[in-house]
Amino acid sequence: MSKARKRKSLLTAMFFILPFFTLYTVFTIWPVIQGFYVSLHKWGLMGKIKYIGFDNYSKFVGDKFFWAALKHTAFFALITTPMLVITSMVLALLANRATKMKKGLRIIFYLPSVLSVSVASFIAKYTFTPYTGLANGILHSLRILPQSKEYQWFQNPHLVWITISIMTVWWTIGFSMMLYISALQDISANVYEASAIDGATKTQQLFKIVLPLLKPTTWQILLLQVIACFKVFGQIYMITGGGPASSTRPLIQYIYEHAFQKNNMGYAASMSYVLFGILLVLSLAQMILQRKGDN
Repeated sequence: MSKARKRKSLLTAMFFILPFFTLYTVFTIWPVIQGFYVSLHKWGLMGKIKYIGFDNYSKFVGDKFFWAALKHTAFFALITTPMLVITSMVLALLANRATKMKKGLRIIFYLPSVLSVSVASFIAKYTFTPYTGLANGILHSLRILPQSKEYQWFQNPHLVWITISIMTVWWTIGFSMMLYISALQDISANVYEASAIDGATKTQQLFKIVLPLLKPTTWQILLLQVIACFKVFGQIYMITGGGPASSTRPLIQYIYEHAFQKNNMGYAASMSYVLFGILLVLSLAQMILQRKGDN
């Protein structure tokens, strides 16, 4: 290819890339730079007040409410991520079976993912409301819960995490399930036929062939869900408001409160970058573990 054609191809490629790059710079790269600038100042909703350097970054070290919010977020990620990964894998295996219900199951399992966070949160509040909610009604019908007793799903500090986790898994599981289905369809039928000829049972195929081949997808889903769990805000804010007694307040809500309720944008920005650093470390650690596991 001549230099003139190479130059023409480069200019054509840049012409198509430039609109996206411009929008990405304006709406992603520049806000990141601006946010770091804000974090170095005492900054209110009306704008910059004064430069304070890295004081905002040293402030959170002694902020017990920051560490409590971070603990709540980590706990949510710890209980929700394994639940979502395992459940989405099971649903994908069910929805990938060669049955007449295959398409129907995929639609049913994926359907909650199209709901907005407000609608999903309203359904969760209705389901777990004492006395009139669906959850306690089912437990009463099955005689697991006495008629004279009601579980206070939103008031009990332990039950409330179960409520939020179940709602989150039900609402977000569709995307992870589709990733698993895509990975399952990439497994050649010849692999199953060869193993069956060698005498492998369905259980042996599952644990010796399917699950090992799904490992890269599992790592990917695990990484995505850890990041998503550390960014949780909407459903907790709408279901419990961070209660009871701030026992479910996640880090994003704490950042939100400082930014828009306490008029302290600088401190909120610094906590956002701390959260970014935590997610970066977790992502790198997971990638290293995945590479070692593959080796």
